[in-house]
Amino acid sequence: MNELRITDPRVRDAIASFDRADFLRPDQQIFADEDRPLDIGEGQTTSQPSLIAWTLEQLDLRPGARALEVGTGCGYQTALLSKLCAEVYSVDIVEPLVRGAAVVLGQLGCANVKLRVGDGYRGWPEAAPFDAIVVSAGAMGVPPPLVEQLAPGGTLIIPVGAADDMSLVRIKKSAQGVLSRERLLAVRFVPLVGPNAARLSP
Repeated sequence: MNELRITDPRVRDAIASFDRADFLRPDQQIFADEDRPLDIGEGQTTSQPSLIAWTLEQLDLRPGARALEVGTGCGYQTALLSKLCAEVYSVDIVEPLVRGAAVVLGQLGCANVKLRVGDGYRGWPEAAPFDAIVVSAGAMGVPPPLVEQLAPGGTLIIPVGAADDMSLVRIKKSAQGVLSRERLLAVRFVPLVGPNAARLSP
């Protein structure tokens, strides 16, 4: 997958389990095998499969993990998470995308996924804590509620920074609750939107 090498066999198997075309609009399905972002409507995109797979590998997911996804989008990454985790909670502020993803995920038998229309900044507090949190939109900072909802020993990955200077950041919470932060690579994502997104501005 380009320069992003995927070594985790579980992630490879998850990628092989789904056809990306199933999650795309009809006019985009012919591009499903291309490793690039694609338009999913509502002003949103889905990332290239290599980046999605690489990001999931960096989460180091275990079979019994509980994951929170901020940014359901078309549901493709949600489906991959459903293969890698015991429970997946996914929230997106764009209602038409959540409705569409719910249909596809239901048709594909992803029964361990729960979806919600809402502000990703707030996460999903009633279902916390989560072993893994992955955010699919860029923010100027890390939403404090997401850090709070991360379980001890858990990992959070989020794109952070301005559009022209954004990095994928991994935050780990130790068993004692101590946080560590690591920059993984430069990326470009659509911005995190919602009533609380402005709180993350510099």
